[in-house]
Parts: sequence; structure tokens; C-alpha cells
Amino acid sequence: MSFSTFGNDLYSGKRSVPVVPQRRRFYLVSLVVLAIAVGGLLFKGLNLGLEFRGGSEFRVATTSAPADYEAKAREAVRSSGEGNSANITKLGTGTIRIQTERLSDEASAKVKAALVQTFGVQDKDVSATFIGPSWGTTVSQKALQALVIFLLLVALVMALYFRTWKMAAAALVALGHDMVITVGVYALTGFEVSPATMIGFLTVLGYSIYDTVVVFDKVRENTAEAFANGRSTYAQAANLAVNQTMVRSINTTVVGALPILAVLIVGIVWL
Repeated sequence: MSFSTFGNDLYSGKRSVPVVPQRRRFYLVSLVVLAIAVGGLLFKGLNLGLEFRGGSEFRVATTSAPADYEAKAREAVRSSGEGNSANITKLGTGTIRIQTERLSDEASAKVKAALVQTFGVQDKDVSATFIGPSWGTTVSQKALQALVIFLLLVALVMALYFRTWKMAAAALVALGHDMVITVGVYALTGFEVSPATMIGFLTVLGYSIYDTVVVFDKVRENTAEAFANGRSTYAQAANLAVNQTMVRSINTTVVGALPILAVLIVGIVWL
């Protein structure tokens, strides 16, 4: 059976995934995942990028980074006498990024000289910059303000569109659910949270709202029809609506993920 046939069967009601009848099981799974995500946030925390915590950053441009670039970079920082705390990553195939706590101009010069000697590059191939934490604080405050305004507008529009505050409240709960899990994944995996990550979070918000509106609109349509003809209960009509929008949501997610996957593959393999 093809995916299109399965999707048509779900839409027509010939086949059905018991989402509403088994909702308590889905609630339980969701609570477990939320608990794991919240646990990661509480006990592990987020790996904030340099833009949010502040510090010094060095970039070493080489033709090809050696296999032991991390050990060499860490040894260079250590040999300069400026401590062992350093976050080292490779950008592309030849650029090495070293992030440390805030260093003075003198200490920054020592680290830069050590990196030049360790990697055998010229002085111009090593850049040193300082980023203050105030930038990240300002961005975070503006992002929170925008998020609060966004949530208020979403709740107002949905309450007016669906003519009930319950669906607006449910949409906000769904948004919170998706965001907590997404942020929890970052905490558990240790992925660095950068300004680009914030854009990703906003994208998740957009997809979450989109799916919620599509499902709710179909639920309203099906339940109104069920009440009019009396052929099915509210739960049956709602479950049919979820099944009818399930394939559409999957297709939307796949279509949205394909260009992102293409960019990642091109960036990792060729760039």
C-alpha cells in the first residue's frame, strides 16, 4: 500500500489512527518527554554561545585543519598562561575557532602568538575579537518582548477566529509544549545556542502554530457537521479531523525539511 493510498484512507475514514480514543496514552508519552526536557534544562542547562555569555574569540585560518586541531589549540591557550577554559570548534575544513573567557589585550596577544606558532601560520591568519555579554542580553530581552507580543496576538486572533478562548489556550499550551521539548533537546545534547538558534526556535513556533490552526479548523468543521446530522459523536469527529490533517502535516514537515537538509549537506560536504 502506497503512502498516498494510506493518506486517502485516513482522510475518508476508511482507516483511522485512534488519537482521540487513546489520548491518555499520548498525554503520558508527552509528559514523559517534557519531564526529560525539563530535567535537561534544570540539571544540565544550555550551552550558550559567546554572543550571550561574552568572551574572547580567536580564529585560525589554515589550508586544512590537522586531525588533532583541538588538542593543539587547547595546548596553545594553556602555554600562553591564560588558563585551560576554551571552547574549540572547526568551521568548514580549515578555520579553527577558539572561544575563551574575557581576556585583556595583553593576554589576547599572548594567545594569538601561541596559536601562530602552534599552527605554523602567519600573524594575519589569526584574528582576535572580543564580544561583550551586553549584546546577548539586549538580544535576549528584545526576543522575549517579541515573544510575549507574538503570543498575545496569536491568542487574540485564534480566540476571535474560532470564537472560543479554549482553542486559543490550547494553542498556547501546544506552543509551550513544542518549545520546551526543542530547548530541552539543545540542553541534553549540548548544542551551542547562538543567534541562529533563536531563528530556529522562531521557525518551530511558526510550524507549531500552523499545524495547530489547521487541525483546529478541521475539528471545528467536522464537529459542526457531526452536530448537524447526528451521525457521529464529538470524539469521533475530532479523531477524523486529526487523521485527515495528519498526512498534510507530515508532507508540510518533509517539504520544509528537504531544503534545510540540502543546505546542511552542501555546507558540510562542499563548503
